[in-house]
Amino acid sequence: MFKLLKQIDKLENYVCQLLLCLFVVLLFTQVVLRVVFNYGIPWSEELSRFAFVWFVFLGASYAARLSAHNRVTFHLRMMPTKLRNIVELLGDVFWIAFNTLMTFKSIEVIESMMEFTFYSPALDWSMAYLYMIFPISFTLTSLRIIQVNYMKLVCGVKFDDVDEPNLEEDVMSTPASKREQAGSRPLA
Repeated sequence: MFKLLKQIDKLENYVCQLLLCLFVVLLFTQVVLRVVFNYGIPWSEELSRFAFVWFVFLGASYAARLSAHNRVTFHLRMMPTKLRNIVELLGDVFWIAFNTLMTFKSIEVIESMMEFTFYSPALDWSMAYLYMIFPISFTLTSLRIIQVNYMKLVCGVKFDDVDEPNLEEDVMSTPASKREQAGSRPLA
């Protein structure tokens, strides 16, 4: 099971990187073509928009796996660890409920779009297939939330708080000669 989840991690990571590269290259090419040659590729804007949307939703799922979604944590830091875990778990249950609702509603929209097909203007692709990212990403995000809670509560894995910069680690990873060149004092 863990090997499968690790493969999904890698796949999500690579797909996000591919989509990011795709829409950046397409937009850069489009800008160069318009500025230099006064010509634009009609389908490139649409494809880059679709790649961006897919990137955002798959990235949200991947961020859930890394426990990197932003949260209001000020009040949680004042709580004992056990109570904090319970409150975070309760919040995650609401998040999973929201994701489940969004999954079902997006499937309803896709079924409607399959019945009354709507095509993208430039690429002439069925929008129903492009909207598949919604149930995919909301389902993956829910699975990732469950995975993170299992790792945190059952396996005892501690996730770093993305809102807290680890300055000591950043300083320690910089060689002493570079710290001294930058004018910082070496750590005792």
